[in-house]
Amino acid sequence: MPFDENTYLRIKKLLILKGIEFVDKKMFGGIAFMLNDKMCFGVMKEQIMLRVLDENYEALLHKNHFHTMDFTGKIMKGFLLIDQEAFVSDLALSEILDYGIEFSIKGVLKSKKNK
Repeated sequence: MPFDENTYLRIKKLLILKGIEFVDKKMFGGIAFMLNDKMCFGVMKEQIMLRVLDENYEALLHKNHFHTMDFTGKIMKGFLLIDQEAFVSDLALSEILDYGIEFSIKGVLKSKKNK
């Protein structure tokens, strides 16, 4: 199984309850959720992949079960992988999703020209 179906369904349910419009797409070997045309979070195997604002990135890395994402062999700053132990409850999952929702509202991806 490329991604955990239960985690996918839990995320989908919480987004619907929050009234958040989304599109889900298969990518990164899992499934990603697009909000405001931005990939904000997804499910890869049994982990959540989370896109966060730069100002939240370092602090979240210090939380238990939050890890850097090195999907391409190098660390992808702004992306985190989160183990299932961090989102056992729906409240914990909802709080994690809020970081991705915040990114979808405020985040702007930097173009290569602006780096």
